[in-house]
Amino acid sequence: MTARGPLAASFLALALAALFAFSAPASAGSLVSAPSAILVQPDTGDVVYARNAYQRRPMASTAKMMTALVAVENASLNRRFRVVNYPAQPAESLAGLRPGEQITNADLLKALMLASANDAAATLAVGVAGSNARFVRLMNRRAKKAGLRSTRFSNPVGLDGPRAYSTARDLASLGQLVREDPYLRKIVDRPKATIRSGSRSITVLNRDILVAQVPWINGIKTGHTQKAGYLLVGSGERNGVPLVSVVMGTGSEAARNSQTLTLMRYGFPRYRAVTVARKGQVVASVPIALQGSSVPVAPRSTLRVVARKGEKVTVVRRGLPAEASGPIARGTRLGEIVATRRGRVAGRVALVTTEPVAAATLWQRFTGTPAAMAGAAAVVLLLAVAATLLASRRRRARRRRPARRRSPA
Repeated sequence: MTARGPLAASFLALALAALFAFSAPASAGSLVSAPSAILVQPDTGDVVYARNAYQRRPMASTAKMMTALVAVENASLNRRFRVVNYPAQPAESLAGLRPGEQITNADLLKALMLASANDAAATLAVGVAGSNARFVRLMNRRAKKAGLRSTRFSNPVGLDGPRAYSTARDLASLGQLVREDPYLRKIVDRPKATIRSGSRSITVLNRDILVAQVPWINGIKTGHTQKAGYLLVGSGERNGVPLVSVVMGTGSEAARNSQTLTLMRYGFPRYRAVTVARKGQVVASVPIALQGSSVPVAPRSTLRVVARKGEKVTVVRRGLPAEASGPIARGTRLGEIVATRRGRVAGRVALVTTEPVAAATLWQRFTGTPAAMAGAAAVVLLLAVAATLLASRRRRARRRRPARRRSPA
């Protein structure tokens, strides 16, 4: 064998290894020590890293993500509930709500997601569904709808039980659902909030201290019981690239925090956010029928697409007409920009007119097309012929007219 053979084989092996690194999650056990963990890029759906991600484990207070989701989907934010009596154990997290006080759904959700307040969870369950049992049924029904096949809830609080479990993969999906809700997304991305229960104001602190300490961390939910260990469903965004992580069963709060950051820092360099369209930036012009002009079109909003580093994003314009007719209002949709990644649509944005177009005038309608111009020429020709014939007829008539005789003097 020549020396070129082993060298080529080495390059081939390196190329295949690089390709595999981008197409498969990192090797289990090579990154974090959590018994179960996952890192997901939501836009692409990529599982960037996984370790025992489908292993069922107790989920502790990360169950409150589903409590919040059911509450926000089944009751208005300004709906008021009466605080129920919750017989808490000494180590449980509470917001200090007093039985009988009136409090809004919005404030209960803050206490639930920031302070992980069990008294808020119990009040939401009774207020939304009428009883704890009925609320749990709503939680499990919503889990089924979301495709969380390895998740089961037995209470709205997250207390351990034989019929309460989830997986890192399911918790990542649930975390994404929380981030998709505008109100919940806003809650989990703040270090503290002030709520009002009855006549009292209460400040609740976010138990996810990374939100206050790390600028690009924006949630989502902590959890801890003796059986479950320390859990964190994390969310972060850098340079337009979002990531969702889960660590389950770590030995301490410090461990869950450090391993969450390790996962995030592993994922961010592998992705980029591509700006494929900028709001208001003219990308094409559409001719206006009959008027000899055109109208500019631009994206209605900025469109960014997340892709792996080195991955191609294809951008095309679709639906733009060959010409348009006035009147057209400013902001009228005439087409769209479509971005595709891996052969699938990754994003789209409407192309709208940047200025208004008036209706064509009567003269423009009359002369604005070849047919109309030909018709106009024919009319002019006919009028000219008619005028010529009329003039000729008048001349002949004058020649045939007899001369008048003069009378004698």
